[in-house]
Parts: sequence; structure tokens; C-alpha cells
Amino acid sequence: MKEGFRQAMAWLHTWTGLIFGWLLFAIFLTGTLAYFKEEINHWTKPEIHSHPLNPAASLEMAQRYLQANAADASTWFIRLPSEREAALSVGYRDPNAGGRRGFTSKELDAASGEVVEGRDSRGGDFFYRFHFQLEMPHPWGRWLSTFCAFIMLLGLVTGIITHKKIFKEFFTFRPGKGQRSWLDGHNAIGVLVLPFHLMISYSSLVIFMYMVMPAGIMASYGSPNGYFNDLFGRDEVPKVAGVATPLVPLSSLYAKVQEQAPGARMGFIQVQNPGDQNARVTLNRASADSVAYKRSANWTFDGATGALLTQGAPESAAMMTSFTFVGLHMGNFAGPWLRWLYFVFGVAGTAVIGTGLVMWLGKRQLKHAKSERMPAELRLVEVLNIASMSGLLLGVAAFFWANRLLPIGLQGRADWEVNAFFMVWALSLLHAMLRPGRRAWGEQLALGAVVFAGLPLLNAATTGQGLDHSLIAGDWAMAGFDLTALATGLFLGWAAGKMLRAPKPAAKRSAKVKARTETVEAS
Repeated sequence: MKEGFRQAMAWLHTWTGLIFGWLLFAIFLTGTLAYFKEEINHWTKPEIHSHPLNPAASLEMAQRYLQANAADASTWFIRLPSEREAALSVGYRDPNAGGRRGFTSKELDAASGEVVEGRDSRGGDFFYRFHFQLEMPHPWGRWLSTFCAFIMLLGLVTGIITHKKIFKEFFTFRPGKGQRSWLDGHNAIGVLVLPFHLMISYSSLVIFMYMVMPAGIMASYGSPNGYFNDLFGRDEVPKVAGVATPLVPLSSLYAKVQEQAPGARMGFIQVQNPGDQNARVTLNRASADSVAYKRSANWTFDGATGALLTQGAPESAAMMTSFTFVGLHMGNFAGPWLRWLYFVFGVAGTAVIGTGLVMWLGKRQLKHAKSERMPAELRLVEVLNIASMSGLLLGVAAFFWANRLLPIGLQGRADWEVNAFFMVWALSLLHAMLRPGRRAWGEQLALGAVVFAGLPLLNAATTGQGLDHSLIAGDWAMAGFDLTALATGLFLGWAAGKMLRAPKPAAKRSAKVKARTETVEAS
């Protein structure tokens, strides 16, 4: 009975891993890239330069710009520069303005306050949103990615049950043994980052709890809006009084917050009814200041008098637990070294999924090794493996090459970067269909090595901010991107060499195994 249960778990682990593995690989890879979302944004918009941080001065510049260009807007939004974000971002909602729902946004230079006309790009936000929306209409992408998170959690649990000696196998790796080596690598990586993967999978379900388990919310509130208003402590927007009143200096409100929370970093400032007697200013503490999101870490002031009106309501123990899981998943609190650890663990998770897909196919290919033609269903899995892994990497590289090569003034430029991603990904599928499996792997990996290793050269040639410039200037976000791309290219080059190298004949391998066996028996 016990062995039958383990076999059932092994079956469930194997088949759910195959059916959802291709999508999970894309979700994990793009989620891993999203841990450096702001750094990718910086690379994709090289026109925006980093400057020493001065929050009070940035608020003064933002207020001057908005008073000069959006005095009649109903709401202002300000996002201050940080160690990871170079731009001073401002936005305003005006029913008479163009854009999405009357919203206009600009990026200002943090030193001069002048508008920076950076290239139109979704940058790291594309990978961040693809990770949980899959470029699908709302809410279908979120539903699918959440279900995949459940499948990942199920795969982890069934994997633990299936491998009786999982921790012993962690210390076992036999290189050059074909399927055995893939399994050893799969087990070792899976055990090494198991706590991280359990946290990521479970916290994904916590984030979208309102979708996964909506019954309680619907019974109490009737719709999610009321639930979120209570959860995040949203205040009612005061009506416009119609009495023109100067807005207090935002830098003075920032100083008041610093008196209450010394050293607090402000990530987001909202001004409602600017220039009116009923103006309200809300300063929200940056998510990087704590692991958990804290609704108590915001302050609302009277925009006309500067008096503190309310502070966010304190969190209950249940809310802190939930918000901590969300914070751990997002990783916004992580400093540079911890963020790199998140990145490495994310790459490891992607590798676990990839090795599982390779093992599934390899095990079944052995049964047909002497057949002239591989069964159609195995050939389909092989093609999807190639396109979902090496093809996806080519799509990521195509996104970054498009960022540098597309004309700056191209209409819909950000959408064309995304189109380049999907077009190259689709071409990789076509290539995998037309070429033998091993050759397709090798050729796509070799091309990936060239395009990733070429990104630093492309960056230097098109922007003048190559490694020679960024390292001297101390622009570690730009330099880190280029160095990571170079390292990725070198790794893919090594993998391509392995795949393009002719495999050893089966007869020779059998002879070596036989000789090794005879030696062991003689001793």
C-alpha cells in the first residue's frame, strides 16, 4: 500500500510536470528576471542617468513641474528615485488629457528636474507582468499562472514523497552518465533550493487568494473592491471645495514624516485635489524598507495647512502573516547580495523544471533507440522542449536587441519590442520542427550564446555606455546587466558545444561499461 502510494505520487509528479512544465519554465524564468526589474528598466532606458539621492530636492522639482504643467489635474502621482530607479517619475490624471483613462506620465532627470525623453520601452515590467499575466487578457492570465503555481507546489510535494532517499541523493552526482546525470542534477538542485521553491509556490497562491478562494470575500463584501478598501485602508477622496489654495511644499511634509520615522524611504506620493482647499497629500513608505507590506506606513496630510490627518491603520497578526508571504515572494526588501541569491535560486528553479522535461523525454527515447523513427508524440515533446527552453532564451535576447536597434521615434516602439520577443520565440518552434533534435538544441544554444554575449558590444556601440564607461562611472546596474549577459552567453556556448559534439557510438559505450564491470568483478 505504501509503495503503491509512492508510485501514484511518482506518476502524478511525472505527468503534471510534463503537461505544465513548458509553461512553468517560462513563468519561472521571467519571474527570475523580474527580481532585477528596475535594473533592466535602467538598461532599456539609457537616456536616464543616475544621480545622488536627495528626496527633498526631488519632491521640490516634481512639485514645480506638476504645478507648471498639471495645475488643473485632479490627482498627482510622484515616485521618487531610489538606489535602483534613476528617474524621478511624475504622473497626473486629467479627464481632458490623452492617454489611458486620462493618465499622463513623465520621467524627470533627478538632478535638473527637466523631462527626459527616454525611449519607449516596457523594460523589466514586461517580464514582471508576463510572469503572472502571460500577456493574456485580465483575469485569464492570472488564473492560469495561479493554477500553474498550484501545480508547482503539487510537484514539489509529490517529488518529496517519491524520493525516499532525497537528501542522500543530494550528495550524489555522477557526471557523464546520461539519464543518471540528469536525474542526479535534478535531485541535487531541487533539494538545495527546496525551501525557496516551496515559499515561492505557496506565496503565489497567497497573493491571488482573492481569486482562488473568493467565497468569504463575496459573502462579506459582495465585490473585491470593498475588501481591498478595508485591507489597504483606503480613505474616501474629499470633494473639491472650489476655493483656490496654495499647496504646502511637499518637502516640508517629507520632513514631518522623517521626524516620525527617521530614515524612512518614500516610494510613492499621491496628491488629490492639488491647488484646492480640500487638497490631500499621502506619502507611502517604500516597500524596500520592510519584508512585509505595511498599510500603517503611510501618512495623509491636509494639503492646504500641512496638518497630519491620518496614518495607516495597524495590521493584524493574520494580515502581517499574509503580507510577509507577499513580501518574501516579491523580494523588494532584498539588498544587492540577497537579490542575487533570489536570482540564483530562481535560475535553479528554472533548471529543475528544465531537467525534469529533459529526463521525461530521454527515458522514453531509450526505449526507441533502435527504431528508425521516433514516435510522433515523443517528437512533439522534443520540439516543445527545445522551443520552450532555448527558444524562450532567444526571445529574451531578441527583446533586448530590439530595444537597442529599433528607431527611437518609432510609433508603438514598446509593443514592437514585445513583438520581437514573441516572433523569435515562434521562429524557434519552427526551427525545432525542421531540424533533428540534437542539432536543433545545439544550433539554438549557439545562436543564444552569440546574441547574449553580443549584448554588451551592442550596448557600447549604440549608447556609448558599455562596460568601459559603466564600470568607471560606478553604474553597477548597467554594468551588472552587461556582465550577466556575457556570462549567459559563455554558458550557452559551453552547452552548445556539448550538444553539437558528436555523441559516442553506443557500441563503444557498451564496451566501456562491460570492461568497467569486469574490472570491478576481478577486484
